[in-house]
Amino acid sequence: MDATRQAGDWRATVFLPKTDFPMKAGLPETEPRLLARWEAEGAYAALRAARGGAPRYILHDGPPYANGDMHLGHAMNHIWKDLVIRTRSMLGFDAPYVPGFDCHGLPIEWRVEELNRAKGIEKGEIPLAEFRAQCRAYAAHWVDVQRSQLRRLGMWGEWDNPYLTMSFDAEAAIARELLKFAETGQIYRGAKPVMWSPVEQTALAEAEVEYEDIVSTQVDVAFEIVEAPNAPELVGAHAVIWTTTPWTLPVNRALAYGPELAYALVETQGRRLVVAEALLEAVRGRLGVPLPVLARLPGTALAGAVARHPWHHLGGVLAEPRPLLPGAFVTTDQGTGLVHLAPDHGEDDFALCRAHGIDPLFVVGPDGTYRADWPVVGGAHVYRVNDPDGPICSALSEAGALLAASADYRHSYPHSWRSKKKLIYRCTPQWFVHMDKDLGDGTTLRQRALRAIGETRWIPPKAETRIRAMVEGRPDWVLSRQRAWGVPLPLFVNRATGDYLRDPEVNARILAAFEAHGVDIWWTADPQTFLGHAHAAADFEQVTDVVDVWFDSGCTHAFVTETRLKADQADLYLEGSDQHRGWFQSSLLEACGTRGRAPYRAVLTHGMTLDEQGRKMSKSLGNVIDPLKVIAENGADVLRLWCATVDFTEDTRFGPTALKTTADSYRKFRNTLRYLLGALAGFTEAERVAVPDMPPLERWIHARLAALDAELRAHVEAHAYGRMVAALARFVNEDLSAFAFDVCKDSLYCDPPASLRRRAWRTTVATLFDWLVTWLAPVLVFTAEEAWGHRHGPEAGSVHHRTYALVDPAWRDPALEAAMERVLALRAAAFDALEALRRDKAIGSFLQAELDVAAADPADRAAFASLDLAELLLVADVRVTEGEGERFAVSASRTHHARCDRCWRHLPDVDPQSGLCTRCAEAVA
Repeated sequence: MDATRQAGDWRATVFLPKTDFPMKAGLPETEPRLLARWEAEGAYAALRAARGGAPRYILHDGPPYANGDMHLGHAMNHIWKDLVIRTRSMLGFDAPYVPGFDCHGLPIEWRVEELNRAKGIEKGEIPLAEFRAQCRAYAAHWVDVQRSQLRRLGMWGEWDNPYLTMSFDAEAAIARELLKFAETGQIYRGAKPVMWSPVEQTALAEAEVEYEDIVSTQVDVAFEIVEAPNAPELVGAHAVIWTTTPWTLPVNRALAYGPELAYALVETQGRRLVVAEALLEAVRGRLGVPLPVLARLPGTALAGAVARHPWHHLGGVLAEPRPLLPGAFVTTDQGTGLVHLAPDHGEDDFALCRAHGIDPLFVVGPDGTYRADWPVVGGAHVYRVNDPDGPICSALSEAGALLAASADYRHSYPHSWRSKKKLIYRCTPQWFVHMDKDLGDGTTLRQRALRAIGETRWIPPKAETRIRAMVEGRPDWVLSRQRAWGVPLPLFVNRATGDYLRDPEVNARILAAFEAHGVDIWWTADPQTFLGHAHAAADFEQVTDVVDVWFDSGCTHAFVTETRLKADQADLYLEGSDQHRGWFQSSLLEACGTRGRAPYRAVLTHGMTLDEQGRKMSKSLGNVIDPLKVIAENGADVLRLWCATVDFTEDTRFGPTALKTTADSYRKFRNTLRYLLGALAGFTEAERVAVPDMPPLERWIHARLAALDAELRAHVEAHAYGRMVAALARFVNEDLSAFAFDVCKDSLYCDPPASLRRRAWRTTVATLFDWLVTWLAPVLVFTAEEAWGHRHGPEAGSVHHRTYALVDPAWRDPALEAAMERVLALRAAAFDALEALRRDKAIGSFLQAELDVAAADPADRAAFASLDLAELLLVADVRVTEGEGERFAVSASRTHHARCDRCWRHLPDVDPQSGLCTRCAEAVA
């Protein structure tokens, strides 16, 4: 080779990185191809086979509701589940994923009714069996849609065999679990006020209720006291109640007072009124008149008092006396300190009245209308009688009982989360599960559930406080729904005794029929076929209610975790924070009632997704982000990376800015993999160098890998995926891109191929690639697979079949790590001096500079003595002397060494004739 070549001619002799791994990802095109390949190769089945016999890790999938396209909440929830599954698989666990779908219930039934109405078919005009078939077909359609959309996220699982709550075996399992409650006497039929939707005409579970602000009419109403044995001076006075639900006054049965409160007898316009003393000013403000106090009396003075309804003159129930009852729930937070009681329409009202022998009246029907024969409001709807000029206020005014009325009271009010319409408390016969009945072992369902909560790991820990408070205060579990699409309560009630039948042989016949034919047979078969010869169908009422869908989903552990996966408990449930009152709780109660323990060992709760302004996403605000559009434009890996970076135990904000930032982060990871692939062009195992034989920088990189591997495993164990990705990003950006890659590109590009230094770096790069691509695989599932194929070829299989076992703890070298920390500190201290020299145009690059370092710490000087500081700091030379005061006093100057035309380093051994340093001359020789 001609040693007198001009500078620049050496370019062809430099070993530049080469790879066909594209810089531009093209994820929207690449990802579907990989999905098709995984499907064709049976990649998930191969993973299951590879993990056969390994320790199990079971994440039980909470079923999304099968009635619409995947939304951002669906996507995020399932990406986080996939992170759990994939990281546990990489840790060596056998971590199967069985996706599921919730298929019964009101939303599907409601939508099918809407579709029928659009065809002119009303609800009662279609046979039940046909209607249920329509619901089943509707749910099946959306299962297929959602399944395809969720698979597009890169999730591996048993997508061809998900669990469906409407499959025959699942329906039979749900019925079997319900009969376990029945056989142990945990369920009962009773009339209690429950949350009722007049629009959907069914009871709702607590988890199906959301609260929105509304403006209501508030009224102050006078009830004349006709008896007062402990305070005769109150006879003829009026007890004043305040309510924001005037529609409940037509079914008032009593009044409540607070025994611990102090009351005042006041006078206005010739009428005496009784109100709580602490609320006197508030009442005066609403009535707008002076209220001079005539007397003060304790709450106990109201014991035994009796009032009469303002409409007592209308006769019937309204003419009955209204006793004043002591109520612990009566407070002075608002109102008058006296509460009107309508046992049909309030839990506290019902309990207090029932304790004193006062029963509900059942005046309001399923559609929210009063009985046609009821005085004042007969045939009207409860929501159409509330206004100040409506029939109730008009009748109260005519009776002289309306003290104040205004339609300006803003407050939070329950709504159906499906129809978005207002709810009412309505007393109806329903089926309940006892929360506080002794289950035969000295415990109640509530006690079992609270104990199980304490035995469960809650992530974050504050979630335990939330669900504990909910279970401590929840009423009996309402099981029944008055709808058509669901699993029936397979019970027969004895017409003579009112008790439900508990016959194991009858139950066995029911369950066998459900498994063979589905639960539709409950409505189509002759009841005698279930009852057999031991019982006459004429003696029994067949229950036609369906089961609450939260009971459906609460049973899924029985037919998925236990029956299908052969595990006693799931290792993890993972859902949004709203499921503390939903799936987490229904699953807990179901398992505690039938097994005495929780169905899970740990529960991870994630927050909700908000827009970038912190607002809830809604169509009306126009801020809803469609994950399918994000994937089509950016790729699923970018969405997955965003999900992995956030602290998902809190509410998270997402929008264009977050998406752009994530896309930039994705490019950093991708370009790092691309650099590593390029640096490995032509690498063979014959080049590999043992770690102990490597130069210090390469050994330090291996030590960093060992330390980082331990850190990442801890993050995975804590489900701290945001910290996991942040640690990976810091390593890539700070340790590699900003330091090691810059330092080592000289040996990579310019050292002779057989040199120890170049081989050591290439060996390190090979380790870095395998380690990094494997740790990124659960997050960037498509990109990692693509990069793995470029490096190892198709014969190496899928990166997702690997584990994290890629580092040797012996790589840790505390002395070297401490020395390199000192180098990095010096590097940071030298930057300002080098930049100042470059700003003054004394140098063009740091390679033209020399450094004089006065180091005050002897340990720094000792560490630097064994290292090539010029190479590590990317300068021409470094001279270290003893300093005092500050740790490093650094000065920079331009070097007088000549520049090598091939490697561009300024070195003392550059040959003036060839323009090459000794190393480069050997490399091109």
